[in-house]
Amino acid sequence: MAKRSSLYIRIVEGKNLPAKDITGSSDPYCIVKVDNEPIIRTATVWKTLCPFWGEEYQVHLPPTFHAVAFYVMDEDALSRDDVIGKVCLTRDTIASHPKGFSGWAHLTEVDPDEEVQGEIHLRLEVWPGARACRLRCSVLEARDLAPKDRNGTSDPFVRVRYKGRTRETSIVKKSCYPRWNETFEFELQEGAMEALCVEAWDWDLVSRNDFLGKVVIDVQRLRVVQQEEGWFRLQPDQSKSRRHDEGNLGSLQLEVRLRDETVLPSSYYQPLVHLLCHEVKLGMQGPGQLIPLIEETTSTECRQDVATNLLKLFLGQGLAKDFLDLLFQLELSRTSETNTLFRSNSLASKSMESFLKVAGMQYLHGVLGPIINKVFEEKKYVELDPSKVEVKDVGCSGLHRPQTEAEVLEQSAQTLRAHLGALLSALSRSVRACPAVVRATFRQLFRRVRERFPGAQHENVPFIAVTSFLCLRFFSPAIMSPKLFHLRERHADARTSRTLLLLAKAVQNVGNMDTPASRAKEAWMEPLQPTVRQGVAQLKDFITKLVDIEEKDELDLQRTLSLQAPPVKEGPLFIHRTKGKGPLMSSSFKKLYFSLTTEALSFAKTPSSKCVNELNQWLSALRKVSINNTGLLGSYHPGVFRGDKWSCCHQKEKTGSSDSPASASQVLQAQATAPSQGCDKTRSRVTLQEWNDPLDHDLEAQLIYRHLLGVEAMLWERHRELSGGAEAGTVPTSPGKVPEDSLARLLRVLQDLREAHSSSPAGSPPSEPNCLLELQT
Repeated sequence: MAKRSSLYIRIVEGKNLPAKDITGSSDPYCIVKVDNEPIIRTATVWKTLCPFWGEEYQVHLPPTFHAVAFYVMDEDALSRDDVIGKVCLTRDTIASHPKGFSGWAHLTEVDPDEEVQGEIHLRLEVWPGARACRLRCSVLEARDLAPKDRNGTSDPFVRVRYKGRTRETSIVKKSCYPRWNETFEFELQEGAMEALCVEAWDWDLVSRNDFLGKVVIDVQRLRVVQQEEGWFRLQPDQSKSRRHDEGNLGSLQLEVRLRDETVLPSSYYQPLVHLLCHEVKLGMQGPGQLIPLIEETTSTECRQDVATNLLKLFLGQGLAKDFLDLLFQLELSRTSETNTLFRSNSLASKSMESFLKVAGMQYLHGVLGPIINKVFEEKKYVELDPSKVEVKDVGCSGLHRPQTEAEVLEQSAQTLRAHLGALLSALSRSVRACPAVVRATFRQLFRRVRERFPGAQHENVPFIAVTSFLCLRFFSPAIMSPKLFHLRERHADARTSRTLLLLAKAVQNVGNMDTPASRAKEAWMEPLQPTVRQGVAQLKDFITKLVDIEEKDELDLQRTLSLQAPPVKEGPLFIHRTKGKGPLMSSSFKKLYFSLTTEALSFAKTPSSKCVNELNQWLSALRKVSINNTGLLGSYHPGVFRGDKWSCCHQKEKTGSSDSPASASQVLQAQATAPSQGCDKTRSRVTLQEWNDPLDHDLEAQLIYRHLLGVEAMLWERHRELSGGAEAGTVPTSPGKVPEDSLARLLRVLQDLREAHSSSPAGSPPSEPNCLLELQT
């Protein structure tokens, strides 16, 4: 069993930020750190004091994390980026909001004495003496200290204070991974309550020394245990009075939700998984009623999460198509009007959205990527609404005269017709590129809708059912917000956003099969009607070919596609080529395009993907694919072996080994030769969740169990109705009394899982001492 924590983070927007540029504006972006480890960098929003990001992230992290910090930065092209302010949320603060922290938070000034990081290795002992006990403090080493000097390192030393006496270690020059191995002794008096304080400092010759962090030791607790050794997390100095600049630095709107889960071994979840799979296999033909009951008892606010968890569970069991087919039948059975079909936020709609993101994201990138890139590169002014045309924004024509409104509208229509035509052509050519499981699911949807509405007057309804998901819920949102679908690394500016919005509207009109209702909404879209009408014919032909896949073809195509490991990450990376000393010029770097799969890391000189991935995404991906590698190292050297020592920690041993597990993301940074005992621990547990992440069957089953536990009262109420008033909490054990249906079996499974969790040693979070913060080594 394992304890797992995840954070849902949504960085919404900022307001009233201070101006950092001479233009009276700023170019803000956000950096998110978990215990001082950067994991997220948002896009930069240019020239604004009220930026909107709207970016969402799911982060998997160890349950022992302490805090999440949001830094708002101002990007500068020629100098170091300015720090505007930060918002820091401790784990306890987030956990105190069961439904998540949501709202505005004032940015506070970044105090250097609070920006500490790293850990220090101490050995603490209490020895009996002739007159009094002795306190022995051995300062062994430190790692990942904050760099305070311009050369990217520090000159650290340690100051140990107890009862007015102060002792200091030697200074280790130019290192964030120093080793001291020095021991200090103090006399302990009976009943003394004073704590032992260990402070790390950066030595400076001219200016004052910089604070690197401290650890406060409870001596009374140490008296009881007699001896303690381990890595202690450095803490900020909060004894000084803090300055609060709330209101002067602006605010940040955030949504942060913490979820802790104790995941049991797979065998505990098998009864639940088998029961749900049995219900899906029965479909509408058997007595199974669990899936409809889950939909009925799921509230609107958590329907998306439940749909995603169920979809991933059945995807791992090879039943995603059958599960979606069951939901299609359920919605069709209660729908009488064709214009409302799959238009609500039902479990079927939410599950299909999740399915397309899980199974079709690579396909989406292949079709949409070139068109989106062209829109961004052209940066043309496009507008079809006469009430919004701004002639001054388009400059002059070839005759050196301002363009008229009619000319602007005509040029805009031409541009949009070209983009829409290119998109429809790319879509028409993409039948074979569409994943087989997606094609088979659309085939089932097409058949079910045709069976439900067989009349000639409903000829277009099966096509509209397919496009309601493919166009309206998948392609159109990706066109409007390419950053959120990883099609671009940056948000679009105002002009490009307007072009994308108009293109998305045109795609929606094509997806609606150019119905009179869609045309009547915005009459000024009329110039695109010829292309829309032609697109309807193209789209119908595309869907006809898309759903024309037999079971044998589906298996053969799926087998062919499965032979190639899907990429986890693709994109360019800059490789530094060492050329002696001196500043790193652009000529010192070589740009290569990498592709990471679950089996290999390969590279080429030409692009293999249109999506540029940032460093934290690559580190996260490397950690995911190497998480089950038992031969990874637990520590590494972030520096280089130059001369006769490592540049990071000044160790002189070049060979050696490490026994603890580690992360490939850090091992790749180690040297080609056999590394020595590393001075810094590898960080293998903080990862960003994406749609193409490997499925975690046990976690999905645990999340479904957690949801069912929340609606257990409603399940018991339904059970009482079906069993004629049986008492809540008593599941029938004798089939002779009341026939044990699927609901009764589900309630029994929930009881068994609850008992398993209550007896699990990981069922309750571990308690930590207030002062002594020992980390795992």
